[in-house]
Parts: sequence; structure tokens; C-alpha cells
Amino acid sequence: MRIGLIAIDGCFGSAIASIIDIVRVADGARGDVDPRIEPIELAILGPKRRVTTTASMTLSVDHPLSASGEFDVVVVPALGTLTAADTNDALQSRDARSVIASLGRLDEATTRIAAACTGVFAVAETGRMHHRRATTSWFLGPEFLKRYPTVALDLDTMVVVDGNLVTAGAAFAHIDLALSLVRSISPDLAQHVAKLLIIDERPSQAAFVAYEHLRHEDPIVVEFERFVRARLDEPFNVAFVAQSLGTSRRTLERRIRAALNLTPLGFVQRLRIERARHLSATTDLTSAEIALRVGYANAETLRSLLRRERRRS
Repeated sequence: MRIGLIAIDGCFGSAIASIIDIVRVADGARGDVDPRIEPIELAILGPKRRVTTTASMTLSVDHPLSASGEFDVVVVPALGTLTAADTNDALQSRDARSVIASLGRLDEATTRIAAACTGVFAVAETGRMHHRRATTSWFLGPEFLKRYPTVALDLDTMVVVDGNLVTAGAAFAHIDLALSLVRSISPDLAQHVAKLLIIDERPSQAAFVAYEHLRHEDPIVVEFERFVRARLDEPFNVAFVAQSLGTSRRTLERRIRAALNLTPLGFVQRLRIERARHLSATTDLTSAEIALRVGYANAETLRSLLRRERRRS
């Protein structure tokens, strides 16, 4: 497999380093796992001869972006931004536009595209994600859906594979992305690399999501979250909440789906689990007492939801 790793000035340093290290360890260890595994080559692609990452790491670029089509996989790492505004600005830079243009020219029949974190935004700019599943940094989900409403965004899953398109979540999900690429070559090799580097399996971002930090601008969603958080110990009725907010049930469901890719009930359940975990870590309340404080009369119902979340994360 030939992997082309795109790098531009200001890209996330640890993202680049983790992908390089995992791929090179995999190539070095393939003979120990299965001598039939072919070499795994990695080269740096970019719009300049040298690029500097956020960690002040300077990389020599092996090939120009025009050579992207010669690789089996082209990887787009994080742009090095943390906010929606900075990400939007970064996408307008000359280097980013060059990357987006080169991605748009790739033949999906011969080249896979892999991206993580804000790098997923660059791929989405090409229009290749129209009506396809993808993931990105959980805290940028609302902005992503605002920019690319036709993408089926899954903020829970760490790595999403949809045909020849592979996407991963927030910054250190580059590790999961790299392992996913190795796994596509050999599951045994990926497992061996994970053991060598002591990488735990993390199939979901759900355990890391803090919904109060999600940046959504829809006033109905903001009011819905505020209303529900103040009443987590009360039974939830979506029609009653919609009426209280002065909107219709259909509108409320549509706006929450657009902002968070969740149903109203699904969002409420996530908020309840988040509150329950906080109470469990910071108080001496019993499971039954915590269940009542987050709207469940039966502690076993809450325990069942928590077990389900642990399996997913």
C-alpha cells in the first residue's frame, strides 16, 4: 500500500507524527506477523517543498499535490484549528484551497481518501461526502452540519468507513485512523501494532462528548437544552417541551436533528447520562438517588443505559 500524507503549514503536529509512526511501525513489523504482507510506503504530499506544523516540526515534502492520484490512500490530517471560525478561515487559505482542489480531482475507484478532525472539513469541501456517512471532531459537529447539511454525520463513532472514504474524530483520533488503514491491510498486523504501541481500542467518541460545549447557534436548540437541563429529573414529553418553547414538535425535532444529529429524546438521554456520571463522580448519592435526579424512577434503567454507553465507547 502506498499512503500519501498531506501536510500544509499549521497542520496539527501530533496528527502528522502519530500517522507516520504507526505506519512505519506497521511496515517494520509486517514480516513478523505475515511475510506475505507487502511493503507499506508513506510519503508526504504538500503544496510547498517544506511545511511547518503547529509543533514547529518542519517536514520535507516528498511529492507535490499533483501526484496524489499515484497513491492508494491519501490522508488529510487536522488543519490545526480548534474553533469553527478558525476552521472556516483555514479552509479559505491558499494552501487549503490547493488541497481541496487536488482531492476533488482524485479517482475514487483507485484512491481512497482518509481524513480526521478538521481535515474532514477539507474533504467535505469537495462535495464527495454528499449523502455519505462521516465523522469529525465532536465539538465542531454543529458547524460541520451547518456547512455540509447533506452529510450523514455520526459524532459517536471514532472511525467511519463509507466506501472509499474513511473519516475519524477529534485530534488524537488520527491514531485510530492510522490503525484503521493498517487494519485494512491486515487485522493481525493492526492488532500487533496496537500491542507494540500500547494503543487501546476506542471505537466511539461518545465518552468524550460534553454537550454543553457543543457550539450550535440555533436559538431553538439552545432554548431546548436550557429548558431540559433545568428539568432533567422530570418526565420528558417532546410535545410539551415544544409547546413551552413556542414551536411545533416537528420543527423542534427537525432543528435538533440538524444541529446535533440526534432526536430530542436521544439528546435528553445523553444529557441525563452526562449528569449521572457527574453526580456519581462528585457525590455520595446511591444509584437509586442519582437515577431519580436524572429522571429515571428505576435505577436499573439508568444502569442499563450506562452499560450501553460503555459498550459503545
